[in-house]
Amino acid sequence: MRIRSLGVIDDAVVELSPGFTAVTGETGAGKTMVVTSLGLLLGGRADPALVRIGAKAAVVEGRLTMDAAAPAAVRAQEAGAELDDGALLISRTVSAEGRSRAHVGGRSAPVGLLAELADELVAVHGQTDQQGLLRPARQREALDRYAGDAVAAPLARYAAAHRRLRAVATELDTLTTRARERAQEADLLRFGLEEIAAVEPQPGEDTALAAEAERLGHAESLAGAAGAAHAALAGNPEDPEGVDAATLVAGAQRALDAVRAHDPQLAALAERVGEIGILMADAAGDLAGYADGLDADPLRLAAVEERRAALTHLTRKYGEDIDAVLAWSQESAERLAELDGDDDKITELTAERDALRTELGALAQELTDARTAAASRFAADVTAELAELAMPHARVSVDIRQTEAAEESEGIVVGGRSVLHGPSGADEVELLLAPHPGAPPRPISKGASGGELSRVMLAVEVVFAGSDPVPTYLFDEVDAGVGGKAAVEVGRRLARLAQSAQVVVVTHLPQVAAFADRQLLVAKTHDGSVTRSGVTVLEGEDRIRELSRMLAGQEDSSTARAHAEELLETARTGR
Repeated sequence: MRIRSLGVIDDAVVELSPGFTAVTGETGAGKTMVVTSLGLLLGGRADPALVRIGAKAAVVEGRLTMDAAAPAAVRAQEAGAELDDGALLISRTVSAEGRSRAHVGGRSAPVGLLAELADELVAVHGQTDQQGLLRPARQREALDRYAGDAVAAPLARYAAAHRRLRAVATELDTLTTRARERAQEADLLRFGLEEIAAVEPQPGEDTALAAEAERLGHAESLAGAAGAAHAALAGNPEDPEGVDAATLVAGAQRALDAVRAHDPQLAALAERVGEIGILMADAAGDLAGYADGLDADPLRLAAVEERRAALTHLTRKYGEDIDAVLAWSQESAERLAELDGDDDKITELTAERDALRTELGALAQELTDARTAAASRFAADVTAELAELAMPHARVSVDIRQTEAAEESEGIVVGGRSVLHGPSGADEVELLLAPHPGAPPRPISKGASGGELSRVMLAVEVVFAGSDPVPTYLFDEVDAGVGGKAAVEVGRRLARLAQSAQVVVVTHLPQVAAFADRQLLVAKTHDGSVTRSGVTVLEGEDRIRELSRMLAGQEDSSTARAHAEELLETARTGR
């Protein structure tokens, strides 16, 4: 892994051993930046404050060796990444402005892909993870992870049923609590539909009636205009001496017919005049028919205006015109049918809710049984690990319990009792520790010291390594609070874990560092303006000096050197 411009680290290369790598150094030298770098490569949150002062961006690059058939490699290749001779190259860049970019196998990739790969590749544990282990919810997750498919299968069925129950309960609550609003809405819709049904409007009726009212209201003037126009075209029988257009056009026709044979152009004009005569005769006939058919009927006009008033009443309330009123009527009828059907819906949902609660109770019982079976094995395995970590008399047990529901409607029936439940079942899981014979089992949050908690955490992780292994484990000072013989046993156990997986430990304990296959020193120097950190592999004399410093704070102390050499020999022969 190469780190550039991250925190106090200017430019450093970190070479991790396939087995056990210990990262050591003075407080503030930048050991945590090594962990932070791995976190960035694994899709962690990009914080611009991590960028070294004066730099434009921090860059972390890593080379991960893996089998091409491994799930992480397959997922990376699905995203377009390419393996380089059995290795996957990944990088993460964080700019000083907060922008973040990721590359996987030579291709730009979303940061989320790094997190997906991390789930398959690395288990990270630090001080915050220890605090997380104190929470019962995390302890339940730990037990479920240990149990594997025995819990995962019923938990998946339970979770699906629980989601459906929540959806049904929400819908049922909405229907029942809004009953008054729904009744009011139904009454308003029913009233409107009854008003419209009483009038029985027809599509486009308002437009047709408006035209008819306009015609009836001006019947006399329309008839007079039609009569005058007819007289102008065809003549007035009461005025034989009057000149009308038809007579004039007929005279023009006769004059042209007399000479049309002498000029084709004039013959064409004569044809046009003839057509005018025909059109005038047709128009005159239509005007006569219109005038005869026009009836100034006051009763019909009153009936039309009354009908229009009824339609206007509807359009003021339900739509801008009758077509819109009819559309509202159709939509409202559908909505009313839906509201009237809510009672049936409530009955159906109530029955489904009760059935789901019964199903959840059975699934929760199955989960409890599976967890109880796994808990005894889990407790025995962790207890055995604690014996290896200088806690030979400690006993770990797992308390699985349920909380009774105050109201029967709030719970599900498990073991004949109505108990509270959540997305993960009805069980509350808590790890108990009895650190020595005769001590009552107590929750690890109350019964374990800092050093004991560190060892419980390590024991749990080692147990996981056997049931759900990952290729790499990263521990960030999980040995806090541990010293003396216990520290030696922690180092020995980490070395054993490294026989089946890669282990990286950031530690301040020489007893732990001595067991590492490779020890990396993070050291910084000051040049007056810029702090630079380097990461170096310690071997031979350099490693003895660093262990001496960690033991006594004095690299050249003969006593510390002797103790450091003894630690290395113990680690070499006592794994």
